[in-house]
Amino acid sequence: MESLRITYLSHSGFTAQVGGTLLVFDDAQPLQERTGGIAQGHVTREHVMQFENVLFFVSHAHADHYNDAIFSFSDLPQVRYVLGLPVPDGREACSMRKGDDLSLAGVEISALGSTDEGVSFLVRLAGWTIFHAGDLNFWHWREESTFKQIAQAESDFHAEVAPLIGKKIDFAFFPLDPRMGEMYDAGAQYFLMEVRPRVMIPMHWWGRAEAALEFARRNRSKYTEILALTRPGESLVATMGENGEISVEL
Repeated sequence: MESLRITYLSHSGFTAQVGGTLLVFDDAQPLQERTGGIAQGHVTREHVMQFENVLFFVSHAHADHYNDAIFSFSDLPQVRYVLGLPVPDGREACSMRKGDDLSLAGVEISALGSTDEGVSFLVRLAGWTIFHAGDLNFWHWREESTFKQIAQAESDFHAEVAPLIGKKIDFAFFPLDPRMGEMYDAGAQYFLMEVRPRVMIPMHWWGRAEAALEFARRNRSKYTEILALTRPGESLVATMGENGEISVEL
């Protein structure tokens, strides 16, 4: 079974590479900043051209998850786009809603729900299963919301997580948000407890790398390893043994 390389771009952006296929999740870098290559946290034309198949995923339209600059690669025949939003005018892409399934270039894709705009993605490729949460989270905003609003947010979050319980997930990208204060990781902790991905990588921590590192230190368990990739271009390589065990090299 081929190894999986995951590279952190920025914020909620990652690439996942297996053999000649590259998956790019929520790469929101503007076009003018796409210099220096993937080692600097930017997906560039030179990098994309190394692969036989490239799929860009966009969970939703918020500016920290989507930038139209990703379509600067649309002239390359190996590049395709999977969007959790309507296809912009003049662009060619697959638009997915919650509950949709899609098979594209050997990649099996399921669009699941979110507690914000768009969708989350469950992706299967070459024996690996990857979950990108987008903005699926328990958005409690305790300093601003009423008790009723918080209770509804929690109920909505649990309902969207429920379809994932019991599924095999090798790697999950899931948000933290220090802007929510003390309970910034409430959604991530619930996700860990109920879904138990084999490896979780925190994202969406708004430049607060210490939040991701502390979350990883406090919450890894016998069920889930937590790895905080905090530098743009930082990578890990995962291999899966004959018995299904995952080994990770940073």
